[in-house]
Amino acid sequence: MFGKKAGTEELEAFYPIRPECVAEIPKTRFKPRAGKTLSARRWQAAFSETGCLDIAKVLRRIQRGGIHPSIKGLVWEFLLGCYNPNSTLEDRNQLRQQRRERYSMWKTECRNMVSVIGSGNFITTPIITDDGQPIEVEGCRVTSAVSDKKVAQWMLILHQIGLDVVRTDRALAFYEDKANQAKLWDVLSIYSWVDDDIGYVQGMNDICSPMVILLENEADAFWCFERAMRRLRENFRCSTTSIGVQSQLGTLSQVIKTVDPQLHKHLEDLDGGEYLFAFRMLMVLFRREFSFVDALYLWEVRGKIPFISSKSDVMWAMEYNPNIFWSYEQPDGASDSNYGQLNQKMLKQYGKFQRKNLETGYADKNNALAVFLVASVLETKNKQILKEAKGLDDVVSILGDITGNLDAKKACQEALKLQNKYLKKAKRP
Repeated sequence: MFGKKAGTEELEAFYPIRPECVAEIPKTRFKPRAGKTLSARRWQAAFSETGCLDIAKVLRRIQRGGIHPSIKGLVWEFLLGCYNPNSTLEDRNQLRQQRRERYSMWKTECRNMVSVIGSGNFITTPIITDDGQPIEVEGCRVTSAVSDKKVAQWMLILHQIGLDVVRTDRALAFYEDKANQAKLWDVLSIYSWVDDDIGYVQGMNDICSPMVILLENEADAFWCFERAMRRLRENFRCSTTSIGVQSQLGTLSQVIKTVDPQLHKHLEDLDGGEYLFAFRMLMVLFRREFSFVDALYLWEVRGKIPFISSKSDVMWAMEYNPNIFWSYEQPDGASDSNYGQLNQKMLKQYGKFQRKNLETGYADKNNALAVFLVASVLETKNKQILKEAKGLDDVVSILGDITGNLDAKKACQEALKLQNKYLKKAKRP
């Protein structure tokens, strides 16, 4: 239900800010709106008697006004592909229990190696040397030298995760409680053990934090984060010769070159043609450019894609694909290749952005909405960059001024317009 004071005061009740930090955080622009925002009542009404979810109905509501914070975590589990909308409540309860047991198994495995995991505490100093020798740290016991390469690499990163946890969303009262910081550290530490190919990279803490806040059960938060990382993990794959978001930066370069050749040429003349200045925005999905609330709103609208642009669309919803669950559970079993067989009813189950890609046959996997969001930001600063930027430092400074001054709703509207403009001009693959 939405009271008369639905707005900033209501959001502050869900995400309270530490009093000493109020002045330093970006202004929140999103407000729940009665009749538009997906409410708890509308959410419950979208389920059938057996528990199947009418995802098209949910997407329409999210596009109109986002998700009410009281149900945000539950909705995200569907938007991120944790659950199949066509599953029954019984199916989901069984799957949830299986996942919780698997997470518990991994947590026990990790705790047997590093005793502080699951204790309500966490570490911010190294527990082994580079050659695997134990370092005495209060509250954390490593009993012998570590020779296994995977174990050593994992242990060496644990204190860095702790340092990043301390810096994560410090303005939120939620993280005044050390137990909540430890919960975030546990999820990130266990994820880095399970996904040893990517491990942990700074910035994952910004992606994981909302899941830990929104979902009370730690295992549920882990699986929500794991599904988000299915989309984002390549952003964090870095080597001595490449960075994870390089392919998306290449797409961004192509988009600007197509829709705004003058701006692209100017950036190239400043040696910015590789668009490295946009690295952070793509890496952590604008977490630093928006307030906590607005960043969440931006993410959740990310999955929708109806043909007509809506004022309230954002990322998870704008990019939503009804095959997402099965694509993760059975990677070879779900495909969008038979577009011609998709009727209008089926298409309504896709988000706006994804639907447009299907309609135009544009299949570039780096064609993420985040790329067009960055492009829309560049377009809003077009005149200033052309007039004032004499070097890349000037570009970085101009883009730095957007922090706290961006409207998530308008940014998404402009991103969809740019997508349409780009798809009309670009050659189909």
